This record gives sequence, C-alpha cells and structure tokens, in this order.
Amino acid sequence: MLSYRHGYHAGNPADVFKHQVLLVLVRAMQDKPNGIQFVDTHAGPGLYDLSQAPRHEHVVGIQALWDRGARSPLEADYLELLAHFNPGLKAGDALHTYPGSPAIMQHLLRRQDKLVLCELHPAEQPLLAERFGDDKRIELRFQDGYQALNKVWPPQGGRGLVLIDPSWERADENAHLIRALKSAFKRFAHGVVVIWYPVIDNKDCLPDRIPVELGLNDEQWLDLRVTFPENQHLGRMHGCGMAIIHCPWRARAVLVEHQKG
Repeated sequence: MLSYRHGYHAGNPADVFKHQVLLVLVRAMQDKPNGIQFVDTHAGPGLYDLSQAPRHEHVVGIQALWDRGARSPLEADYLELLAHFNPGLKAGDALHTYPGSPAIMQHLLRRQDKLVLCELHPAEQPLLAERFGDDKRIELRFQDGYQALNKVWPPQGGRGLVLIDPSWERADENAHLIRALKSAFKRFAHGVVVIWYPVIDNKDCLPDRIPVELGLNDEQWLDLRVTFPENQHLGRMHGCGMAIIHCPWRARAVLVEHQKG
C-alpha cells in the first residue's frame, strides 16, 4: 500500500521519540573509528517544511519540546541538532524545518560512513533524489526496503545499522518484517536493527514475536515503549516504541536511563 506519506505526521510525538533514540544509537556506534553503513528502509523525503504540514501534529511534538527546552542530555543533544536545521531560532519561535531520519543520519555521517536510503513511494522518490542525490556517501534505492536489505547486507567493513520505519498500513506487516530480518541475519548476524512501531487501539503492531522468531536473548533485544499524554494522542495511536536488536551497550545505558526519567 502506498497511501502513507511521512510528511503528514512530521515532527509529531512519535517522530520525536524515534529520532532521539536514533541519535543515541548513531552517536554510540561512532565512538569507534571504523566506518558504518546505515540503512533506512522507509526513508520518505527526509526533510520537512513544517509550515506546510497538513495536520500540524508537530505542535504537540517537536514544537512543544523546542519551546520548553531540554530536561536531559539526550534532549539537549537532539535540540542542538534541530537548531542546525533552524538557524537563528530560539525557544518560542515557530520551527520551520524538521529533519527526518535521512537528514539526521546525513548530518552525522563521517567520511568513512555510508548511508543507504530506500523508498518505494513514487511521489517521495524525486524529493529524496533532489535532497540527497549529490552526496557521494549516500546510495539511493527506489525499491521495497525489505528487498533492498537483501542487496546491501552484509555491509562493507562489518558494521551496520538498519532503521525500519514502515507505515504499518498492511495487516501482515509483522510477517513481512520477520521474514526480512530472518533473511538479513543469515547474511550478517551482528548488525544493529531498530524498528519503530505504533501503539494503536485494536491494531496489532507490537513486535513481541520477534525475539522468539529470531531466537534473541535478553541482551540482544531491547524494547523501548512510551505512552503519550492525552493531549498528544494521534487519533487511535496513544504511544509508540523502538525495538532494538543488538543495541550497543553504551546506547543501552543511555536509553534505559532516559526511559526511567
């Protein structure tokens, strides 16, 4: 199904949670000098003009965080990154640009790193090409992200992170996801995989089957789940999660501590 567009939901509370977790993971992996291959299986256009956001979900998400300011080192790091995309703005000013995961990872890429952006939606592909096509560190793949994963893993250099952020419109999304992961881990058993999922009333999007299906132990699996305050509910979605396979130990410590706070 290709009805979902990332731009309709840019900067909402789920995005804010997702991108803070992603930032921690990238930072932790870059503690070591060896190159990393990052893969975004459902990239979207990568950068968003919030003044054109049709649903204004960012008002209770990133705009609210920007206005109140950081309450933790994790939030401070994230807001500093956001300021890079909104130069000259201060708390209380209306944000105009929101970086999606492709823009965040591009901003953090080192010379030795590589980023693979996958997108199937024909309306998103030209935007992705316009914004990222000239960066030699970035490879664009206009195909199903699960299928693309078969082509780009194992990563050169032996270090990789995959962000899987599907629309969850398909009733069988979990089955597709599990099949893709089983195939990927046959070729590269030690990569970091992070899966965003919504928590929606009367809809099964939870990744609880994954540890059993993949034979993961507690050290290999970390499931971070948040519940939104009532004023941040997005229709039937009242929370979301980030499930992480092979979470780097430094990132795990930071994320677990932040979750407690």
